[in-house]
Amino acid sequence: MEESTVAMSDLHTWEIWYPGAAANGLQHARARIDPTDVAWVHAVPGKVAVTVREGDDLVVARGEPLPREGGYLPMTRFAIVGDQIQREDRWPTDADLGVIVILPGGEAGVLTAWWNAPDGSAWRWSVEFSNRRG
Repeated sequence: MEESTVAMSDLHTWEIWYPGAAANGLQHARARIDPTDVAWVHAVPGKVAVTVREGDDLVVARGEPLPREGGYLPMTRFAIVGDQIQREDRWPTDADLGVIVILPGGEAGVLTAWWNAPDGSAWRWSVEFSNRRG
């Protein structure tokens, strides 16, 4: 069996927090992924706080509060710009294929296909998941 050589500091931890739930808020997702400036997140609440860390410690970027702009869409694009996180609720396009998608709870995969009806009444998508021990 091949041993993993990935150190925790080689990963980024994306923490998506929903401050409007319960007494002190609830975690929507927490994912450890390879460093990236853009991540899509599925089923994001109306307002969230997002923190991206190097490993579990050093804050790379933060955004809070990040309210939804416009109506509900099932996908949200978060981008690191400097030390800030920007939120964009929109449909993915072909240009977004190959980007990481984080699901509620924190499982992360790569967006491999996306389609949505022009009126937003239906959508179909595929995400590829892989993992390694370490």
